[in-house]
Amino acid sequence: MHILSVKDLGKTYKSGNRSLTVLDQVNFDIEAGETLAIVGPSGSGKTTLLGLCAGLDSASTGSVQLNGKALERLSEDERAAVRNQDVGFIFQNFQLLPTLTALENVMVPLELKKRKDAREKAFELLQKVGLGDRATHYPTQLSGGEQQRVSIARAFANEPKILFADEPTGNLDTETGEMIEKLIFDLNKEKGTTLVLVTHDPELAAKTQRIIHIKGGKIQEDAHA
Repeated sequence: MHILSVKDLGKTYKSGNRSLTVLDQVNFDIEAGETLAIVGPSGSGKTTLLGLCAGLDSASTGSVQLNGKALERLSEDERAAVRNQDVGFIFQNFQLLPTLTALENVMVPLELKKRKDAREKAFELLQKVGLGDRATHYPTQLSGGEQQRVSIARAFANEPKILFADEPTGNLDTETGEMIEKLIFDLNKEKGTTLVLVTHDPELAAKTQRIIHIKGGKIQEDAHA
C-alpha cells in the first residue's frame, strides 16, 4: 500500500516580477514501512519537497496523497490535523520550544491528541532515547545531540505512520550523529514507521532501502539500494 504518492508536484516562488521554480514535475510513491533517502546538492529542492510531503507547505501544482488524503484539498486546519495524526518530523535545527522542558516538548503532540497519559508516555520516550534523567532540563541546558534526541522522542510521540527527517545529523559531530542515526532506524524498525529523510551524507543515505537523487528541482534517479 502506498503511504505517500506524489504526482506532478511543482513549487514556484514569486520574487518581484520573477518566478523561481524550486520543484518541477516530481513523481514518486512510497510503500508503508519503506525507508527512503532524498539526496542532492544544496538548493536542489530537497527540503522543499520534504515540507510539501509532510503538509508543512502547499504545492503550486500537482498532488500529494498522504495516507490516502489529498493534502491540496485540505484547509490549513485539516492539514494540521493530518500532521498530528499521521506525521512525525525531525528538523535539522531541532525546533524545540525554548520555554518548555524536554519532557514538556515531547508532551506537546500527545496533549494535542488529548492523551490522558501524555506525561507518562513522554517520559517513557525520553527514557527510550536515553534522556530520562534530563526530563526537567530546558533546551538551552542540553547539548545539540541531546536536543536532537528530544526532537526524535517528540517525533515518535504520536506514533506516526510516516516520519520525515531533514538532515537529522547535519548539526552534530560524527559520534553523536551515528548515535542519532541508530536511534532513528531502531525506532523506525520497532514501530514499523515509514521513514523519509533528506541528507547530504552518502553513508546515511546508503542505510535506507531506496535513494532518490534530485537536482534542479527534478528527480534524476530513483533507485533501490
